[in-house]
Amino acid sequence: MSIKDSLDLRGTAVPVTSRESDAPREKRSVVQPSRIKLYEPLILGTLSVVLALTAWQLVANARIYSILFLPGPWDVAQAFVKLFQTDDIWLDIGTSGTEMGIGYGMAIVVGLVIGLLMGWYTRFQFALDPFVNFFYSTPRIVLIPLFILWWGIEMQPKIAVIFLGALFPIIINTMAGVRNTEAALLRVARSFGASDALIFRRVVLPGSVPFILTGFRLGIGHALTGVVVAELIAAKHGVGQLIAISSQTFQTPKMLAGVVLIACTGMLLTAILQRIENRFQSWRPQIR
Repeated sequence: MSIKDSLDLRGTAVPVTSRESDAPREKRSVVQPSRIKLYEPLILGTLSVVLALTAWQLVANARIYSILFLPGPWDVAQAFVKLFQTDDIWLDIGTSGTEMGIGYGMAIVVGLVIGLLMGWYTRFQFALDPFVNFFYSTPRIVLIPLFILWWGIEMQPKIAVIFLGALFPIIINTMAGVRNTEAALLRVARSFGASDALIFRRVVLPGSVPFILTGFRLGIGHALTGVVVAELIAAKHGVGQLIAISSQTFQTPKMLAGVVLIACTGMLLTAILQRIENRFQSWRPQIR
């Protein structure tokens, strides 16, 4: 019989038998999700897409409307394949990709710095808040004629529109992440004598990562919208210009193929950022 010693109130050793020590304890059971539950989002999402494409193809085959107005998914797929059989599509993708990369990259750098400063320093937020609200509420498309007047129809106007489109979601979400840091964590850090710089680096910044990545994901949608809109108005090359020319020449399947290309790019970038975001907040309870 195993014995372990415990101290009573007087400080003397009292033998405790194994039967006494084997009192029922609360056990935590971790329920593993079933395989079906694990792949349920993928299964349901795939089925919904397949059903929608099937219904679309059936309506298109009925030829209720002309292919000019309602091409089917098969028509769009054929136009998509034909796009990549020419060399022009690579020039368009390269042009739009370069504009997207420069504009979105600049928005990330500037948006992070401004958002962190506005979240950490209240007076800095008071000073810049009117400008952020003004430009965030202003449709960026109305600034395109001004940008064309300044820089012509080269890359600069498109980069400016993409930059402004992605900048403000990143600023607002980053600022919200800093502002939503739990006050209890800040009090505990200060009670241990941590400096402001250490608190910002070890408490505020890690806690803001999910908000920052959410801003990045929202910025992608705005940036892609800026690419297409700017190239629709004035551009020599680009996927948006491809969509515009196809629309003007009544090549509806080709136009929709360009739309699919933009949408797939956005979905891919958003999925990558979603995976990174889930990695940083894997400790949070998941709602099923």
